Amino acid sequence: MSQIFRRSTNTISKVSIFGAIFLVAGGLYGLSVVNRSGYVTQANVAREQPVPFSHKHHAGELGIDCRYCHTSVEESASANIPATQICMNCHKEIWTDSPTLEPVRASYRSGEPIEWIKVHDLPDFVYFNHSIHVNKGVGCVTCHGRVDEMNLVHQEASLHMEWCLDCHRNPEKYVRPRETVFDLAWSAHDQETLGAILVEEYDIESRDDCSTCHR
Repeated sequence: MSQIFRRSTNTISKVSIFGAIFLVAGGLYGLSVVNRSGYVTQANVAREQPVPFSHKHHAGELGIDCRYCHTSVEESASANIPATQICMNCHKEIWTDSPTLEPVRASYRSGEPIEWIKVHDLPDFVYFNHSIHVNKGVGCVTCHGRVDEMNLVHQEASLHMEWCLDCHRNPEKYVRPRETVFDLAWSAHDQETLGAILVEEYDIESRDDCSTCHR
């Protein structure tokens, strides 16, 4: 009885099967890398704004507190975009003829708000409340990075769910004394010990149930 397939067919079949497995695994790994890259997450990508506002100059060099511009961050879900009036509190007196600031002056004259480009833009199906985090001792720098060192602000973190969950499951790694929440340069000498104390003091529970963020 003659063979229909050559003996080499077995070898070719095994190589093909293992090759397909490695190809699929490699493809999935590649997709994972791309999904975590700045190309997809927009992390570390500075956004061009209608006015080139420098956080490095205002927050870093001048030491303006975050709450001067983001007035509702301790009380509401949103860290509000500052109104033009806040900008003009200073710029009615300084840099009054700067061409760069003409969009600010035009907004002040017309009453039309400046259309700032949102940097940290969470999906619509994600609920995030700034006031809860701030009042539980999560510092601005934890999510936004050292904005006092950024000229044009960029998104520091991936904003992936796994990034959020790391904090929700291990809050002791991130909480700080409430009085240091807006101090971007502050760091703990022993975060592990301090974090454990603050988690108990601030009555923080580890939460990773879906309804916390998806409502």
